[in-house]
Order: sequence, then structure tokens, then C-alpha cells
Amino acid sequence: MTQASAGDGAVSRKVPGRVRATGKKPGAGKRKRRRRAGWWYRAASFLLRISWYVGWRSALLLTLILSVPTTYYYLTLPEPRQLLESRTAGSAVLLDRNGDSFAWRGVQYGGPISSLEVAPVLRHAVIATEDQRFHSHFGVSPRGIMRAIVTNLSEGRGPFRGHGGSTITQQVGKLLCLGKEYDAASGLSEAQFERDCRRTTLGRKISEVPFAFALELKFSKEEILTIYLNRVYLGAGATGFEAASQRYFDTSVHDVTAAQAAMLAGLLTAPSVYSPTRNLSKALDRANVIIGLMEQQGYLSVSEAHEARAHPAALSSGSAAKAGSYFADWVMDTVPDFLTRNTVEDLVLTTTYDPRIQRAADEALEHVFATKVRQGSRAEAAIVVMSASGEVLAMTGGRNPRATGQFNRATQALRQTGSAFKPIIYAAALESGVKTTDMVEDQPVSFRIPGSGIWRPKNYRDEYSGRITIADAFAKSSNVIAALLSEQVGRRQVRDLARKFGIENALSDGPALALGASESTLLEMTGVYAGILNGGIRATPHGLIDIRLRGESDALIGTPEGTRVQAVSRETAAQLTGLMRYAVDHGTAVRAALDDRPVAGKTGTTQGARDAWFIGFSADYVAGVWMGYDDNTPLTGVTGGGLPAEIWRVAMQKIHDGIAPKPLPEIETRFGSADADTDTIGSLISGLIQ
Repeated sequence: MTQASAGDGAVSRKVPGRVRATGKKPGAGKRKRRRRAGWWYRAASFLLRISWYVGWRSALLLTLILSVPTTYYYLTLPEPRQLLESRTAGSAVLLDRNGDSFAWRGVQYGGPISSLEVAPVLRHAVIATEDQRFHSHFGVSPRGIMRAIVTNLSEGRGPFRGHGGSTITQQVGKLLCLGKEYDAASGLSEAQFERDCRRTTLGRKISEVPFAFALELKFSKEEILTIYLNRVYLGAGATGFEAASQRYFDTSVHDVTAAQAAMLAGLLTAPSVYSPTRNLSKALDRANVIIGLMEQQGYLSVSEAHEARAHPAALSSGSAAKAGSYFADWVMDTVPDFLTRNTVEDLVLTTTYDPRIQRAADEALEHVFATKVRQGSRAEAAIVVMSASGEVLAMTGGRNPRATGQFNRATQALRQTGSAFKPIIYAAALESGVKTTDMVEDQPVSFRIPGSGIWRPKNYRDEYSGRITIADAFAKSSNVIAALLSEQVGRRQVRDLARKFGIENALSDGPALALGASESTLLEMTGVYAGILNGGIRATPHGLIDIRLRGESDALIGTPEGTRVQAVSRETAAQLTGLMRYAVDHGTAVRAALDDRPVAGKTGTTQGARDAWFIGFSADYVAGVWMGYDDNTPLTGVTGGGLPAEIWRVAMQKIHDGIAPKPLPEIETRFGSADADTDTIGSLISGLIQ
């Protein structure tokens, strides 16, 4: 076989035992592949060298940049124990008459706690919820921050709004305001300062990094966690886990269960949203999520997690009731400022508050408004219940009994008293010698008032009864007879007697004083009736038993011992009691009668029906009810003997449940007595009538 020359450019045919001629040198493909691989190698090497060159220099530069603020923060950080509390105001825990807490005021702080001393389940719940790699990171979690940014953007928020991705160490930095202390000279309140310094912005987020490094360098993990457990806000005015545990469960963090620990840890995300006193259902749902996290991370076994879910955390009785807010606000207002507003001391106030009676009052108000008042009505009501000595046992200052810091209609609303003032008129008359059996003419009358001309008082609906006894005049709430008695005794004497009974607000100088034209509060007026039950001795309304510093046994302030004031004689008080019982049995207050015991009381309706009152008492308790509109809109179809008497009856029936009936300290008043004397009054008022 012949072979074509190389110059012919032909491809050689396969010849056994010989090398084919291809026109290429042997090994050319390998060399080409090597050249190609070499190019990629050189490119990769170049990029690596560049990256290394830029990277280590950037890292060095970043380290140098971070080292300056980190060193500064490290040198300026105080000892951990100095960072556990930063309050500029104190707190108060209010105890009821049984010694149980029912209200909290101010910034609650339960005292310093150590992360090593709290119940392990609480420490685990916090770490599982907020920072599961707390013990392994160096203060910052870049992965966590990036994950939070992605989540926030995917949910339509800004990169730093919502999820923060912060470690517990970073959160401590935020709680400490990056070491910046509050300065009152800044013009900001402490709350405003904290809101500003804890805003999540890019600049603040960057500043957290060196501060977190400084914390990790200077403090141990347990010291950082201790600061966190003491400084974090957990809703309902509670700062720190000890205060929150006491606030919600009335127990220490040393003794919390897994379910309680999960609920407390659940507050860290949003204390206002998951507060169990605001929304228990949400708090329980969040707690179940925390229990799941603890189980996933090995802090709880399957059986322990099941137990925690099967027996969820329950609020203490005081927290669950959410009652007594009006009472607590009133008591706090009676405490001197140097013990409340101008101190960082933590106080314990023992009060006269009775949660059983408060519950009865709230339920009565709610029941009557739900069943007797038209839907959508803006009418308001208030209730005060006290003992004969003036110990205030319950107080509701409006239709929302669970509100705090709101207008208290029992203590702050000055309203005309109407006929509820008449017991003072009759007390003055009885003290001057008038008898309940004296006869009078209940008919239209005109008075010559020096300097004022003619005054004509009118009865309700212009109805007059003619010849009746003083007792009947009281029971029917005759305005004419009240005016006659006031003018006979003298308005000055009436005002003086009102002062003796405890009315401190200004009283009318004119003849309309007899018809309750003066203004007073429900608390003051209920105190007047308590004085009548108290045998005529002034009963000053009070709610405070003593004040102590937390942890101390000696009282700073006890119950003030007021001067004993005998406003009227015991006999006059007994006669007044008889008159008011007669009004309940036969007069305008029949709707207030209780089924199983005698009660006494008086209705009151002001001109134009802008206020409706009923105040009365049994042998055990005194209660007052006011009803009206905040803007003085007239009530429609409501008098003191209507809905206020109904609220009073329902409340007092509940209050006396299980209490044996007792007789009233009264002098019985009989209808149309035979020993009536018409001259006693007639001769004294003849010069007044036109």
C-alpha cells in the first residue's frame, strides 16, 4: 500500500503497526488543555490574591474601626450590679383588707435577681425564645440579622422594622441605651428618652455591634443574662422578670413553673400585645409557642412539654380580677407626693378595699345597664360602698370598672345633690326641736327672700299632698317642706351641719340650698349617710390602713386619727334612720327595699333630671349610687328612685349574701301619728311666707 505525502494534506489511512499522519504534532491536545487550565488557574489565583489582599486589609481596617468604640465602651461600662436597675421613680403595691395584692402603680421592680438563681425553666425559656446560640456567639449574629432583614422585607416592612435579629447581648445594649444615661435637663421625660434611644435605625444597629463586643469582653454570659432579666420591660408596669412574676402570678421567679416561664418569656416579643392582663388568650397561645421551642431545643422533655400545655399558667386572683382601679387611683392620690412621685422607694399600701364587695358593685352596675338601659346610651354611673366608720370598701367611678387613670365620677365629679341633701335639712330641724310627727301643709308657697324677692319652690311634677306629717313629707321628698324647714332653722345652721358631716365643697347661700342646689361628690355624700349610721358621729371616708417600704415591717404612715365630731345627737341620728327607712318602705325609695333585712335611704333628682342619686344603708354597709351624663345632658325617664335605686338594691343584695340580717339603729317612724302638732312649725315660719 502506498501512503500520500504530507504535502498532499490527505489524512493517512489506517496501517497496522504504523503511526497515522494527522497533520498535528503528538500531544498537542493535552498541551492545549493544559494551557486552558493554566489560564483559569492563573485567573483564580489572581482573584484569590486580590481577595486576600483586600480582605485582610478590610478586616484589619474594620477591626481597627471597631476597636476604638469597643475599647471606649469596655472602659466606661460599670460593674454589672450597677446596671440592674435604672428607675427614676418608685412603685406601689396595694393590698386589700385581706392582705392580697390587687393593684400596682408606678414602675414595678421586684428587686435584683441572678440568672443563676432563677428557676432553670425560666432561663431556658428566655434563651429558647430570644437567642438559642447565646452561649456560643461573640455578641452579634450576622446570620440572625440577615434573616431578620429578609423576613422584614418579605413582610412589606423596612429592613429594620419588625424582627430585629438581635442577640440577647445586643438587646442588653439597647436596654442600656448604649451606655447613655438619662438627663432630666434634656427636656425629655424618661419614657421619651428611652423610646428615642431604643429606636431601631441603621445607625443604632451599627452602634450596637461594638457595644455588644464590649459587653462580651467585660462580662460573663451569666452576667449579661442577669442584666437582661432585670432590665427588660414585661408589660403592666413591670420591669424585670421578678416584678412581672409577682405582678401576674404573685410568685417569685425562683418558683415559676414551665408554663409560667413560657408565658413570661412570651412577653419579650410584644409585652403590650401578649400581656395576660390585657389578652389572656393571646398570652396562652404565645406561651404554647415558647413551650414548643423549649421542647425542640431539648430544654423540656416530651412529657414535660405535655404537662405544661395541659396545665397552662393562671393569673393570680388580683391580676385576674382586674378590679379596684378607681379605688387604687383614689388611694394613691391621698398619699403624700414625697412617698409616691418624688422617690424611687417601693411602697406597700394596705387598704380597706374588699374585693368581694367590689365585685358585687361592678356586677350590679353591669347588670342594670345591660338589662334596663337602652343600648348605646352614654349615661354614666358611680358606686361607693363603705362602713359606718367611713372605711371605703369598694368604689366604681364609671361604667368601665377595669380602667386605670380615668376620670373618677365617685370622687372627682362635682354634681348637684338634689333631694339626697335633704337628710341634712331634716337633721338640722330635728336638732332644733321639730318632731317627725309634726303636721305641715304641703302646698304651693312663696317666700319673701330679702334682697332676692319672691321664691317659689315646686314639688316634683307639681304634685302636693296637703296636710301631712314631717315623716310623710320626707318619704314623699317634698321640696316645699324641705324649703320651709331650711328657712325655719336657718341656712347658716344647715351649712354648719353639712360641714360637721364632712361636706367640704362650697354650699349655696340662697334658699335653693334646701333643694340640693349645691355640688358635692358621691364619696362625700355617702360619707354623710355613714355618719348617720355611725350614731351621728362624722365618718370621714378613707381607704388607707398603712404604708410600708417593701420588705419593712414598720409602718411609715398609719390610718389618720381624725378628731371625733358629733355632728348630731345619737337620738337625732336614730330618728333620721327611721325617716329614711320609712322612705324605703312607703316613699320614693321603695325600689331599693331588700327582701330579707331593713334598709334606710334617700333618693335625689336634680332640676332638669341631670343627676339621679340613691344613698342608703343597712346595719352593716353604706352605699351610694349616682347616675347622669358627663356633659350634663338631662336623663330621660330616670329619677333617683328608679335606676339608681335599682343598682343599689342589686349591689346590696349581693353584698349581704350570707350575712345574717340585723336591725337598724332607728327610732321607728309611724304613718299619720295621732300626737301631731301643727303649731310647732307654723308659728315659726309665718313671717317667711308671702
